[in-house]
Amino acid sequence: MKFTKMHGIGNDYVYVNCFKEYIENPAEVAKAVSDRHFGIGSDGLILIKPSEIADFEMEMYNADGSLGAMCGNGIRCVAKYVYDYGLTDQEHISVATGSGIKYLDLTVKDGKVALVRVDMGAPVLEAEKIPVDVSKLKTGKGAVGSESGAAQEENRRGASDSLTMGATLEVQGRDYEVTCVSMGNPHCIVCVEDVDGFPIEQIGPSFECHAAFPDRVNTEFIQVLDRKTVKMRVWERGSGETWACGTGACAVAVACILNGWTEDTVTVKLRGGDLQICWDREKNTVFMTGPATTVFDGEIQPGSLGF
Repeated sequence: MKFTKMHGIGNDYVYVNCFKEYIENPAEVAKAVSDRHFGIGSDGLILIKPSEIADFEMEMYNADGSLGAMCGNGIRCVAKYVYDYGLTDQEHISVATGSGIKYLDLTVKDGKVALVRVDMGAPVLEAEKIPVDVSKLKTGKGAVGSESGAAQEENRRGASDSLTMGATLEVQGRDYEVTCVSMGNPHCIVCVEDVDGFPIEQIGPSFECHAAFPDRVNTEFIQVLDRKTVKMRVWERGSGETWACGTGACAVAVACILNGWTEDTVTVKLRGGDLQICWDREKNTVFMTGPATTVFDGEIQPGSLGF
């Protein structure tokens, strides 16, 4: 099996061109290649496939073999792969994902893709669609962030169906104020005082598997630095802490805007680098811009990793 190792600001995946390769059991392959001691080492596996409804299809698997719907960093790398490896010569492409068709604009320098802007679509705020079991929350709509008054009310008007803005969730005996958003997969955003020192390895798994989240959840622990900048760490369902999460950065921006903490364009600083997120609230569309990097090409011999 030929593959390419790529990453979007440290969120790394093994990519397979399924125009040329066939993967019989992608869930098992994902677990094998993701192992950082006995495999290639990655946050998961992404298959680049033909599509009848878009230019390409992206099928992604987490490191534990579970099927994912969407990956913001991963889809930027898909765009870089299909252009750099000659599958397309277009600088505007569409990619079918588990959460719908996404549209991408490619910035090309010296014949290679350097930046990708992704139309991530509309955020989902309704609890049942995220999904969130609101019966497991201690409080619901109304206790939003630390802002008060007219600014907070203005933001609430655009999220009147959201039952999870500023909700309280009990985790390991402590109450956390959370805001939940789906960007094709579920996210739970939590403000903390010191994101660098937060014990994410101890707390993250309890959020991921909390009874409030029937499909598990990705959890973003954030620290708002100013009106235009947020620092974030992420515990991803099925992968643990990763260096970046594109859909998570989009969800964080939406949560910060709704809570009145930031402006509508936000720089989200992740462990692997920065993403620029803009929520066009008039169109109700979130745009994500960031880099994509090719690390190396390789080939796995049959049976070498147990598949």
